Amino acid sequence: MRKLKVGLIQQSCSASIEDNIKKLEANIRNAADKGAELVVLQELHNSLYFCQEENAKLCDLAEPIPGPSTERFGAIAKELGIVLVLSLFERRAPGIYHNTAVVLEKDGTIAGKYRKMHIPDDPLFYEKFYFTPGDLGFEPIKTSVGTLGVLVCWDQWYPEAARLMALSGAEMLIYPTAIGGVPTDPDWEQAQQRQAWQLVQRGHAVANGLPVITANRTGIEPDPTGHSTGIDFWGHSFITGAQGELLTEFEKSEEGVHVVELDLEQCEYVRRGWPFLRDRRIDAYDNLLKRYAK
Repeated sequence: MRKLKVGLIQQSCSASIEDNIKKLEANIRNAADKGAELVVLQELHNSLYFCQEENAKLCDLAEPIPGPSTERFGAIAKELGIVLVLSLFERRAPGIYHNTAVVLEKDGTIAGKYRKMHIPDDPLFYEKFYFTPGDLGFEPIKTSVGTLGVLVCWDQWYPEAARLMALSGAEMLIYPTAIGGVPTDPDWEQAQQRQAWQLVQRGHAVANGLPVITANRTGIEPDPTGHSTGIDFWGHSFITGAQGELLTEFEKSEEGVHVVELDLEQCEYVRRGWPFLRDRRIDAYDNLLKRYAK
């Protein structure tokens, strides 16, 4: 039986990058103490979610990969003997920046990275101003604990991304995330959006026969422009099994660590019973390559 203990971290962020990283370090150690072999962090975890405004000076937050964060977190991964999934603001070249997930191996080295492919542009989520769309494709990252299908936040709404990761051999889908309610939406609408957010990802688990691991932010982060009250992040980080069943879920404002044991052999059992990949009509999907089929 292939068992894997996964540590999921949910926390709020402050304006102090150093304080945020120290809190992350404590939570990572807590997860490792609980037996986690794989630990997943939320999207852009080092800082506040800076995309609430369009401000070119905030590009100074970007860093190279390899760079300071991969070195610091790599030392932690090596010390604890864990695989660690980071989410960083990558500086590739002047004027070219990416929203990049990085996977660190148990020896602290970089196992691989994924650059966010789908970039949103919505009120308080002005990511197109900062991030160049990813160019590494939907390629899973092989590690000592399994083959990881790492995607980032807005990617989680796209079944194509999940499917391509599954078809390329991913053994689980991982989504570092920063999503929450904005003041232009009433409470009832935000509740519906949050339920849809979780539902679509559970659907990816079902459709592909894979566990899903989603680490979201929590807390209220003010709008730096003062034009709104800012983003109230949903929290509710969660892990599902290969049939979309919830294995653990944080409360909205909960901070800390959940550790769950995944049965990776369940995917084989589930896919034999629900052989969606076998029955795909790959001869009839040409229109998927069009923006709109009419």
